[in-house]
Amino acid sequence: MQIFSPINIEEIYLAGGCLWGVQEFIRHVPGVVETEAGRANGSSCKLTGPYDGYAECVKTSFDCTSVSVKQLVQYLFEIIDPYSLNHQGPDIGERYRTGVYSEDPNHLAAARDFIAGHSDASSILVEVCTLNNYLRSDNSHQDRLTRRPSDTCHLPRELLHKYKHERL
Repeated sequence: MQIFSPINIEEIYLAGGCLWGVQEFIRHVPGVVETEAGRANGSSCKLTGPYDGYAECVKTSFDCTSVSVKQLVQYLFEIIDPYSLNHQGPDIGERYRTGVYSEDPNHLAAARDFIAGHSDASSILVEVCTLNNYLRSDNSHQDRLTRRPSDTCHLPRELLHKYKHERL
């Protein structure tokens, strides 16, 4: 088990469609300390009520001396279709858009630089925005595929656990 210094822990919010699979994948990435399922940049401060523009996301706490924002975005690109607008696997709708959100402008710059480094950057539809609002999802969504591994996810199990053994 790795030990991380609290002084090196930073947060970024990653959206890649249904948050169950994103959380299960990201939680195993080396350098990730903790994950939490949630909603980014909706207009409401409540989980109930009509859809308010949020993106399903995973709050990702990471040790910046072990993994960079660029690397985290690169990991995210392993599980998303960055050319698809509001659609990942069978999940369709604005809440399933792909994105990188942060309160730290350096995180956003690193994500934009990663995308700009692609020869087809103008075709990539991953949103990179300041985090304006975050709500933690209810407990039924937290670590869902860890607690209920037989639940469905469009990502193959081998991909979800690709980095699982690197964290041990």
